[in-house]
Amino acid sequence: MPAAGIVALAADKPALDTGHTAFMLVSAALVMVMTPGLAFFYGGMVRVKSVLNMLMMSFISLGVVTVVWTLFGFSLAFGTDHGGFIGGTDWLGLRHIGITQLWPGFGIPVYVFAAFQMMFAVITPALISGALADRVKFTAWTLFSTLWVIVVYLPVAHWVWGAGGWLAKLGVIDFAGGTAVHINAGAAALGVILVTGRRIGFKKDPFRPHNLPLVMLGAGLLWFGWFGFNAGSWLGADGVAGAAFVNTQVATAAAMLGWLGYERLRHGSFTTLGAASGAVAGLVAITPACGSVSPLGAIAVGLIAGVLCSAAVGLKYKLGFDDSLDVVGVHMVGGIAGSLLVGLFATGGVGQSAKGLFYGGGFGQLGKQCVGVLCVLLYSLVVSAVLAKAIDRVMGFRVGADEEVAGIDQAEHAESGYDFAGVGSATRPVLAGLAQLTARAEDRRTPGAPPGDPGPQAQAPQSKVDA
Repeated sequence: MPAAGIVALAADKPALDTGHTAFMLVSAALVMVMTPGLAFFYGGMVRVKSVLNMLMMSFISLGVVTVVWTLFGFSLAFGTDHGGFIGGTDWLGLRHIGITQLWPGFGIPVYVFAAFQMMFAVITPALISGALADRVKFTAWTLFSTLWVIVVYLPVAHWVWGAGGWLAKLGVIDFAGGTAVHINAGAAALGVILVTGRRIGFKKDPFRPHNLPLVMLGAGLLWFGWFGFNAGSWLGADGVAGAAFVNTQVATAAAMLGWLGYERLRHGSFTTLGAASGAVAGLVAITPACGSVSPLGAIAVGLIAGVLCSAAVGLKYKLGFDDSLDVVGVHMVGGIAGSLLVGLFATGGVGQSAKGLFYGGGFGQLGKQCVGVLCVLLYSLVVSAVLAKAIDRVMGFRVGADEEVAGIDQAEHAESGYDFAGVGSATRPVLAGLAQLTARAEDRRTPGAPPGDPGPQAQAPQSKVDA
């Protein structure tokens, strides 16, 4: 998503470009699909008693953030600059936007740009939810995610992408959201879990994923949608978008291999969870860099991110913070890695003119990237922790201990993801026939047993699920 400096590189398109517009509409739809994909990815990673809550914590973002974005979010993120820190009130309620009005410097309508950016705002707080699995109130989470978008996401989005944003003016490169989305969400996750504390059983219970096929499905949807996330951020269908598309695929593949290789050396196995997590780590890392690096640079970014993130997810056990689904280890660490690697691998010949250290640009761009990373990380970490603490004091952020142990799906949603309680109720004829067969077999084995008595060993089959 080009910032002010990148806008200047785009060809001036005073007339509507229907090809670019169609491309951006498809890209916006692809990014929207990422939020349900994230819900599946997270939902499969939790225990069976928490799956619906995990799905809802992502899905609710489609509701609340869309409304916030329409009322004032787009205007504060991309409206007239005020001091480099926040946008103005030009487009409150998406008013004063004509159907034929084009986004400056591009041949796409403002409405299309606003819709595309909306999907970024939707998924960013949903990313945070993975760190809080099993233990937070749904009402508290909904309030937190709504307020977080207002006080954290909107200012940071303006800093990075808004015309006049101070990080954009500094020259920080964030093509599609390494700082504004991933470091922002990862740092927020760390701040919130430091306030809410650990799950009951942390370091004692295994907390195994209950449905790895669901995890793989979610990872696949994320991978698919990420092409719109990254390539669409150029705001047009041309060679730069094609380069971003290729770099996204290449880095993701390299990161998956890097994660699996590290996992094999460290733990002796290639796991499906490792493949899915490695792919997501690569997607995160290439997000800020996909418009700046070559395909070979994308391989380097992916490999480095895959290994770093695979190593980072184990730090929570050593440092004692309960990042349930590794949001810090994948999104914060991956976002930091990708953002800093721009300062090394930027070629100056893809979609941005800045060059990294390895291409003769010196340490200048790397220094700018460090400033962007540190400022977004610290702002998001501190403000998110303060916001979580305030909500905790007012209404309580966590569910009760009994509700957490029994299952947050029932406590918060009065539903279960998999209904095993009714096994047999709809198949009585089958079970009756099975009981008769069992009784006959028992009669043959036990002479003198009363006819039709199945004996104490004949029980209806029961389903067992690791809760």
